[in-house]
Amino acid sequence: MSTPERLIESTQELLWERGYVGTSPKAIQQRAGAGQGSMYHHFKGKPELALAAIRRSAEQRTALAEEQFSAPGTAVERIADYLRRERDILRGCPIGRLTQDPEVVADPVLRQPVAETFEHLRGRLVAVLTEGQALGELDPTLDVVNTAAMVVAVLQGGYVLARAAGSTEPFQQAAEGAIALLAARQLT
Repeated sequence: MSTPERLIESTQELLWERGYVGTSPKAIQQRAGAGQGSMYHHFKGKPELALAAIRRSAEQRTALAEEQFSAPGTAVERIADYLRRERDILRGCPIGRLTQDPEVVADPVLRQPVAETFEHLRGRLVAVLTEGQALGELDPTLDVVNTAAMVVAVLQGGYVLARAAGSTEPFQQAAEGAIALLAARQLT
């Protein structure tokens, strides 16, 4: 793996574990096995490297979601698969956790890929739900925009509840509750 790749990957992990403020250039360099000169040769500084890491995390999360959303099955089955997929629940969402970081939220450049990721996720959920309605799977009166927002909120809230409890159970309960609500709106 190249030095820039090691730096980005290390920054991704550290942002997930510690947040932006808790991720020092020294910690990044140590984890990546790269020197200070090497880091600053490839990136202007911590903000530029963090942005690359956030974008990479966003791309990876979007690709994982797309696997479920583009798979065969009904709209509810695909969303259920997305909510039930294997994930490191107690670590939280690597993108969602950044919304709790004051430095990221205060910086429009760092916040942009976070906001875009959630907007993309809501948009894909709207598309899956709309497709389900068009195929006669879902109640045509279902508000797909609000339902998509609810699914994202359940997912992110599930992470928070699980981390607070130190147990994956609250996440799983939230996901199953959302799936049950969607299933209740199925026509087939």
